[in-house]
Amino acid sequence: MSKNKKTSHQKNKIKKQKIDRFQNRYESLKWGKLDNTAILFPVIVSESVSNVYRISVTLTEDIIPELLQQALDKILPYFDVFNAKLKKGIFWYYFEANNKPAPRVTPENTYPCLYINQYENNEYMFRVTYYEKRINLEVFHVLTDGTGAVMFLKELVYQYLRYKYPQLMEESADTLCSDTSLNKDDSYIKNYKHSAKKLYKTEKAVIIKGEKLPYDHFGILHGYINLEDIKTTAKKYGVTINQYLISVMTWSIYSEYLNGLPSNKPISTCIPVNLRPYFDSNTMKNFFAVVSAVFKPTKEEYTFEEVLEIISNSLNEQICKENLEKLLSYNVSNEVNYVIRAIPRIIKNIALKRVYKASARANTSTVTNIGLIQVAPIYEKFINNFYIVLSMSKGQNIKGGICSFKDTLTFTFSSAIKETDIQKCFFRKLVQDGIHVEVESNGVYYE
Repeated sequence: MSKNKKTSHQKNKIKKQKIDRFQNRYESLKWGKLDNTAILFPVIVSESVSNVYRISVTLTEDIIPELLQQALDKILPYFDVFNAKLKKGIFWYYFEANNKPAPRVTPENTYPCLYINQYENNEYMFRVTYYEKRINLEVFHVLTDGTGAVMFLKELVYQYLRYKYPQLMEESADTLCSDTSLNKDDSYIKNYKHSAKKLYKTEKAVIIKGEKLPYDHFGILHGYINLEDIKTTAKKYGVTINQYLISVMTWSIYSEYLNGLPSNKPISTCIPVNLRPYFDSNTMKNFFAVVSAVFKPTKEEYTFEEVLEIISNSLNEQICKENLEKLLSYNVSNEVNYVIRAIPRIIKNIALKRVYKASARANTSTVTNIGLIQVAPIYEKFINNFYIVLSMSKGQNIKGGICSFKDTLTFTFSSAIKETDIQKCFFRKLVQDGIHVEVESNGVYYE
């Protein structure tokens, strides 16, 4: 009798092992398409153009790496968008489920936003590092945009805090928050409407040049800005906070780099716009469009108010659902074209590189604002601030990243050149407008 039971148990065990093997094989074969924005990134990525951005959170106490690793191991299986590896197909790149262990959490020992070699990272396209009280999430843009990365980072922090402070386990469930989305729809395709009209200009823009920092060095300047101060100032000018900051950026380039002189090239700043609120989307994938804040100084001595009016009017015209819908549809039109879809990937890559080079010549800088970051109330007291760092693009040697948390807005400059005149002018203008600012550097300018 016991022998029969043992045999039955063994049969069940063998059956389970077969099911598990089939399930593992099925999971390894799961694949997914790149979204419309992501298609470009594998084509143009290199050691010098990493297309990696960083979102960091600073806690109130030093990081315990073992707990951070446990937290990453715990949450990663929930997020298909992060739990992926990049593969080359005949016609397109594509994602495949990654069944390897989560990448190792490591101390921060390099400059931000360096190229991620997925083959040295368990084939993952993100990394998690730490330094004292800070946790850094660095993401290859092919996976998701800042909105998706913030959701992942918040869940990582929540889980870490639950491990570090067991009393939090009693106050919150050991699961994802209800406002965290796991949706992986391609919202570009979902909201596409037929369009063939070209909407992008390719006029050559001012390119900021200077003495380059050493290879793989990266200059960072954080400006910690009182949120109420900047709200008051923007209201005084009759513009949004974003319009004000982009105008100050443009003014600083005009004043310091062009020395306030006319130019036959415009100062053109790329502004990524989160499309989710406009199209009722909660996707974890990339879902943004890029508009341009363009100022062409054709006369002598513009005032800041004149620059502000030009920039704010331009952005008001572009950032509306009608225009964003046109941008989205134009961007997707080539992807859904049956003739283009049938062209081999290698040939598509050549065309995409040419498009990227033309686009790079048309942009001076990029400023992205990922908005106000809110966390679950029980975790607030353990968190000091967040910030975002952008990597360099071809022709763009200085960029800005904006985010807000509690009563502080953080504007982070990233730069590949030694000169800091533009950054100094930027913060000086804020102070002149009555805004309290504290500035912090990563020290690379003083080496």
